[in-house]
Amino acid sequence: MAEKKIIAVVGATGAQGGGLVRAILADPAGPFTARALTRDAGSATARELAAQGVEVLEADLDDEGSLRQAFDGAYGAFVVTNFWAQRTPEEEKARTRAEMELAQAAAAARAAKETGLRHVVWSTLEDTRPHFERLGSDVPTVFDGYKVPHFDAKGEANAFFTELGVPTTFLQTTMYYEAFLMGQGPHRDRAGQLVLSLPMAGNTLALIAADDIGKTALGVFRRGDECLGRTVSIAGTLATGGELAAKFTAALGEKVVYQPIALGDLRASGQPFAVELANTFQFYSDASEYFTGVRNLDLVRDLNPALESLDDWLEEHRHEIPLD
Repeated sequence: MAEKKIIAVVGATGAQGGGLVRAILADPAGPFTARALTRDAGSATARELAAQGVEVLEADLDDEGSLRQAFDGAYGAFVVTNFWAQRTPEEEKARTRAEMELAQAAAAARAAKETGLRHVVWSTLEDTRPHFERLGSDVPTVFDGYKVPHFDAKGEANAFFTELGVPTTFLQTTMYYEAFLMGQGPHRDRAGQLVLSLPMAGNTLALIAADDIGKTALGVFRRGDECLGRTVSIAGTLATGGELAAKFTAALGEKVVYQPIALGDLRASGQPFAVELANTFQFYSDASEYFTGVRNLDLVRDLNPALESLDDWLEEHRHEIPLD
């Protein structure tokens, strides 16, 4: 029996990395085994993975030496950075979140090069700035010249892998279905009607289940050299606000109405990262034709035959969606 190839999974206790580890575990006859990388091997999730026979190593994207040790002897690695990670006030003062992601991606690229990894899947996003410039969109700058920092920095970081000659697949993700469990789904208005409010006007949005990012990454690793140097853009559902409302109506058994909101209202809402979020939705909306166009669901299903539709996900999670 051939020895299994090790995939070192950054963020193995998180949404994307965890999805990849679960996908590898669900395919015991497959060619890969997971090496779960986490900052805390003593966490409940890490201990659970270890109990399932997964190799668990402590590694930190801010510690390049730990990445080299974690990548050593592996065939490939899944690399993801977390713009939204909890940070202390001191960390916030020391560097912006975009600077954090750039430094972490650069460290991962160097570690991958030095350890001779044969395939890296880098979870990335588009740099929005060229699109906004082409479209003539008026978008406020958040900091350091970025329009949507959690997109732009990842897109900018692609160059670290390319310039070092790291054999990489650039996996462009999108908004998670799970956002609907965290306050972005329908809410009751004062009249008691369920309303879905998104700043998308009549444009189409691309979404995906977080687990499907990991499952699709496994499909990319399975294709090997065929995917090296390629950008693979993924989604599980493409839908307008009105179509999303209809899906919620079917899943919840109660009428949901789509009421688009103005980007300016979201920017002025006072919620954390309001400008960042509004700029994100402006990109989704203004660049919808491009963004949904490069996310061919048939191609994604070819890599991940188990790709979950939003309809199926809503059926499974409908009781978890906060409505009030």
